[in-house]
Amino acid sequence: MKEPLAYRLRPKYLHEIIGQQHLVSSGCVLQKCVEKKKLFSMILYGPPGTGKTTLASVLANELNIRYRLFNAVTGNKKELDQIFAQAKLESGLVLIIDEVHRLNKDKQDLLLPYVENGTIIMIGATTSNPLHAINPAIRSRCHLFEVKPLTVNDIKLALQRAIHHPDGLADQVTITDEALDIIANHSNGDIRYALNILDICAVTCEDTITKDTIYQFTQIPNRSTDSDGDGYYDVLSAFQKSIRGSDVDAALYYLGLLIEANDMDSIERRLLVTAYEDIGLGNPAACARCVQAVDVAKRVGFPEGRIPLAHAVIDLCLSPKSKSGELAIDAAMQTLRHTSYSVPSYLRLTPVHMKEEDKYDYGRSDLWSKIQYLPNQLKDMQFYHPQTNSAYEKVLAQNLEKLRQTKRSNDLAQLKRKYPKG
Repeated sequence: MKEPLAYRLRPKYLHEIIGQQHLVSSGCVLQKCVEKKKLFSMILYGPPGTGKTTLASVLANELNIRYRLFNAVTGNKKELDQIFAQAKLESGLVLIIDEVHRLNKDKQDLLLPYVENGTIIMIGATTSNPLHAINPAIRSRCHLFEVKPLTVNDIKLALQRAIHHPDGLADQVTITDEALDIIANHSNGDIRYALNILDICAVTCEDTITKDTIYQFTQIPNRSTDSDGDGYYDVLSAFQKSIRGSDVDAALYYLGLLIEANDMDSIERRLLVTAYEDIGLGNPAACARCVQAVDVAKRVGFPEGRIPLAHAVIDLCLSPKSKSGELAIDAAMQTLRHTSYSVPSYLRLTPVHMKEEDKYDYGRSDLWSKIQYLPNQLKDMQFYHPQTNSAYEKVLAQNLEKLRQTKRSNDLAQLKRKYPKG
């Protein structure tokens, strides 16, 4: 049986690599490794189909070093022991580990000494962010290199090479420019996905791959919206940042991606957090409307739920923004982490051994704005600093300025004497 097109066209040399010029072009790190015949343990991270495992095997091939493949999920201790035995016999061995972030502690304990002393050069491949997903013991022994999604032009180059290459389609079919554009744009930087689409289209077409040929198999672009992958969290991050940046069109685009993923929970959390974190006191009514819109969306579900969610996103994008509430509580919490002061005795729920004139008077509302509420050591601290991006917070700022002109006191008996009950 003939191997898949993507497998047949897997590069064997560095100059055959498409994309990743920041790693493989002249003067860059991996090219230098090949030129100087020196290889280091490393972790290659990036989206699926960008050539991480291929790049690892090319490096071993260029340096004429034997390599073994190991899957961190399915591989076992017996397989590792065989690899270690081979490494001791060889003058060097490259171990390429797929899904390296899934390597459990037992396998790490077996592997680390061989990586440490250079018996094994480990090249890990992962779709996860290594700073979050890779165990520090592994990460500290490796260099981290990002493998980036291929551009549309990179994908087109790979498709054209596949059509002409003798190990590919060997010019048995042609492809229209329109069809080439569709595959490249649908691939989301994943060269394997693009070549797989080309492979099946070549089997089913007569002589020429057209738009209609492609749409027999895929009309939905390849998206990185698996809720367990980093690509999904990138979408969530872009969604929130687009609202914060008041880019309504971008925010609706990312909302659409999240709706396609059918993830109401993540949409709800991000919208509510964004409303109170970024809009906040700039437009409190928009925060309340956001809560209502999310509630309606959850009640009706998808697809109709997209409508109130779109309303909320547009409202939040075009509202005045204020982070003063978040900054205020963060400042207060930062202070309390470095200080420990008792609540003033007159503010305690049940003060004991206190004269009547020193107690908080629940009937004297005229004194409430004159009392000092912070511990004496913090009495001059100001955590809230209003932002005047909206008419609402300008009013709050004016009120605050008047209140802060009043000198607050922790001597309640003196306050009562100065302002006798009228």
